[in-house]
Amino acid sequence: MDVYNPHTMQELRDLISGHPEARVFAGGTDLLVAIRRGALSPSLLICLDRIESLKGIEDRGDEIFISACTTHAMILRSALLLEHAPVLTQAVGELGSPQIRNMGTIGGNIITASPAGDTLPPLYVLKAEMEIHGPASGRRMPIDEFIRGPGSVNLLHGEILTGVAIPKEAPWDIGHYEKVGKRKALSIAIAGLAASIRLSGSGEIINARLAWGSLGPKIIISRPVEAALIGRPLTLKTLKDAAALARDAVSPISDVRAGAEYRRTLAGNLLLRLIQCADGSKAPLPRGG
Repeated sequence: MDVYNPHTMQELRDLISGHPEARVFAGGTDLLVAIRRGALSPSLLICLDRIESLKGIEDRGDEIFISACTTHAMILRSALLLEHAPVLTQAVGELGSPQIRNMGTIGGNIITASPAGDTLPPLYVLKAEMEIHGPASGRRMPIDEFIRGPGSVNLLHGEILTGVAIPKEAPWDIGHYEKVGKRKALSIAIAGLAASIRLSGSGEIINARLAWGSLGPKIIISRPVEAALIGRPLTLKTLKDAAALARDAVSPISDVRAGAEYRRTLAGNLLLRLIQCADGSKAPLPRGG
């Protein structure tokens, strides 16, 4: 197996043009595992790690731009993202081990397109757009159009994901990400929820964005659940009413990590956990029906 290490975008374009069969990767935390277990056997790899223009976090005034090869560790160190996208920072803090965060990239996590990917629910609630470049031109699209399903993304032949744009918005009163796994650390999500909530001066919810991971083939967005929160105070009663809708909105499967009905229960219970953001309590996550 041959590996090429281009240093510039032009070198990358030339390699992709001359070797259409090549697999492109950055940190390789998913690809290399797949190769070792025999799920993939590419004859040629193109590593993006030496293209410095594909790394970094930039304040562009009305948006924050995260280049595709920016590592999760770099995201955790970013004061800019901590200020404007804390829900993403929280999610990345739960992703893998320090070693994985030092190697893995946000672009790789997106391209893998796993419904259990920790960065995906936050990027959905942040209304992130994907920046894509091909042989002749570039384009952008919302993340919910970019992700087609497990392992499938909206890239044409010769295109690569070059970055993620997050619109700057007025600060949210609550930005929260939480997942449930089979263990407390280094765990793939059985279910996860990203939430951004804005409150009025009197404490009523005036805007809510919710995105569930690991509860369907794609990240789950439910406008009816969000609408059920609007105009109501952030109380346990409000969240219980919305949680009942959330359990109907998801479409989980049973696998070796959890059963479908357990996951459905978690969809609502993760929503109930938002009460801790209102009153500071740290009650254990409900596990039952």
